[in-house]
Amino acid sequence: MFPKVPDQHKPNKPLVPNGLGVIYVLVSVVYLFLVYFFDIIKVSNGVSPPLTLAVCILFGGFMGLLDDWMDLRWRYKAFFPLIAVIPLISLATRLELRTTMTTFLFGTIDFGIYYYFIILPLLVTIITNTVNQLGGLNGLETVCPSIVMIGLMAISRPNAVLLYGPLIVWLLLAFFNFRGRIFVGNTGSFAIGITLASFAVISDLKTDLIVSVMPYIFNSSLILLTYFFSRAKAKVSFDGEKLSSDHRRSLITVITYRRRLTERQVVVIISLMVAASTLVAYLLQLL
Repeated sequence: MFPKVPDQHKPNKPLVPNGLGVIYVLVSVVYLFLVYFFDIIKVSNGVSPPLTLAVCILFGGFMGLLDDWMDLRWRYKAFFPLIAVIPLISLATRLELRTTMTTFLFGTIDFGIYYYFIILPLLVTIITNTVNQLGGLNGLETVCPSIVMIGLMAISRPNAVLLYGPLIVWLLLAFFNFRGRIFVGNTGSFAIGITLASFAVISDLKTDLIVSVMPYIFNSSLILLTYFFSRAKAKVSFDGEKLSSDHRRSLITVITYRRRLTERQVVVIISLMVAASTLVAYLLQLL
């Protein structure tokens, strides 16, 4: 039913079903429509948080599905998330969400009208693409977003109901992905990235999200800077048993630089890093 692709980091490169992120998209959207139908979260000023999140997830899933089909270049798909910003801008303006963000260097800044048309598009675009860039190992592109999602739900308890359904189906996919049985593909990674960014906007947790995804941001920054200055791409070697690298051009290659580690060891290390940054975000919220 689903197209199969070779698992590059397994002996003999077995074929694994790809693109199962579409299950996450479908189940999440149905769940959010039910949340809206049963009026669990009230509609305010003509906008509904569940429907807004559902539309954003659909946009993310479509963008990922298109990328899986056509293998789009980064120069094109990097700007795809801007489409998903439209319903978020509508929600933010109608609910009159605060236009301030807390920064560590300059304190709290009020961006005013620029928040809606500059900050929101930048936030959604950066988060979605950074989440999409950190993958390639079994469990990496599913376990880490699960940790961030749980952290955001813990911080925003009133709106946590929005993510109950998405989290359950994503954890199921993460279980099989970690075991090397499935891949969620770009459909899943784009959809989960849009989910995190959109929920952070709806729940007014932008700074908390940025802190939580610092390992993602570090990974993307390293990849982009390396490619910009040397035109070199990150690549990890697999000797049939363990991973290693002779350069440091991404988070994965930094961890495996001149050391041999199993795929699961690398995934666990990065997952712990994401868990640590998410915990920091949670503690900052408490303070």
